[in-house]
Amino acid sequence: MNKIIMHMDVDAFFASVEQMDNPELKGKPVIVGGVGERGVVATCSYEARKYGVHSAMPTFKAKQRCPLGIYLPTRHERYSQISKEIFKILYSLTPMVEPVSIDEAYLDITEVKMKPIECAEFLKREVKKQIGLTVSVGVSYNKFLAKLASDWNKPNGIKVITENMIPEILKPLPLSKVHGMGKKSVEKMNNIGIFTIEDMYKLSKEFCVEYFGKFGLEIYDRIRGIDYREVEVIRERKSIGRETTLRKDLTDKEEMKKYIKYFSEEVSETLNSKNMWGKTITVKVKTSKFVNHTKSKTINFYTNDHREIYKVSCEILEEMELEDSVRLIGLTISTLTENKVEQLSFHSFLGGN
Repeated sequence: MNKIIMHMDVDAFFASVEQMDNPELKGKPVIVGGVGERGVVATCSYEARKYGVHSAMPTFKAKQRCPLGIYLPTRHERYSQISKEIFKILYSLTPMVEPVSIDEAYLDITEVKMKPIECAEFLKREVKKQIGLTVSVGVSYNKFLAKLASDWNKPNGIKVITENMIPEILKPLPLSKVHGMGKKSVEKMNNIGIFTIEDMYKLSKEFCVEYFGKFGLEIYDRIRGIDYREVEVIRERKSIGRETTLRKDLTDKEEMKKYIKYFSEEVSETLNSKNMWGKTITVKVKTSKFVNHTKSKTINFYTNDHREIYKVSCEILEEMELEDSVRLIGLTISTLTENKVEQLSFHSFLGGN
């Protein structure tokens, strides 16, 4: 029996929360993200998108395109609070939920007694009624098509893609709609005259594997409506980190350590809240010439202590040879565990607090 997979995506999540909390913003171009000179757009309302503003765009470019936009800083605590309420509604429908991000999830509704369209309508209705936001929902027999369907009629959309619609419904679509094909892959295809999914049908399986490597087989299958990925109820978290683009370039490592200290405390707080520990610490910097440098160190014990994370991070930073000034700095901890056995550290041996 075919699976029935649903994909749910909150429409312009951060911007929609801001418009909900402040009704005066409704119908206006709201851009949420870094508001400084070097900020980046996290998300924006559909009114702002009409001006060509989109997520990951530098804020200064967004201001050029939409000078009358309303630019707001992110409020992560508020978004997390709303996200938890939305996911409660998802879990009320089925325990088979795979969170993808704070505002996006896959659901396996194969065993749900309601019809697929009724499940989609239930989600949309309850999120609107209980929270006040709109979501777009897609339903199909695999993850690729469910995600494609949820994007189909945004915002506030609903779309079902059935097996008998394949491949005709896919053929006119641009390659950017194929999950896993990034900008560079699309450009490579465009360079050889392949622009739509229908164009890609001309390519053999062997060609796709040769051109894209191991991922080529997945691309070959997906454009034919085949996707074997399951809804993963428990996703292993691989890392926890923080980074920021600096207001002004830095050359002084002592100044950089102030950011490292703040990140260490933030990461430690997140680890503790999730009862997790990590042992691989990575420092990342981006120079004024947009060159990325990363350096990692794996310690011989698990930790979630901010002092240890800070100490190791500073050691890593000192070892990094930086010829240019730094415009971005970040800190990540990985090799995570949820082992509840007490994690011994040097502070434990020393009786530190």
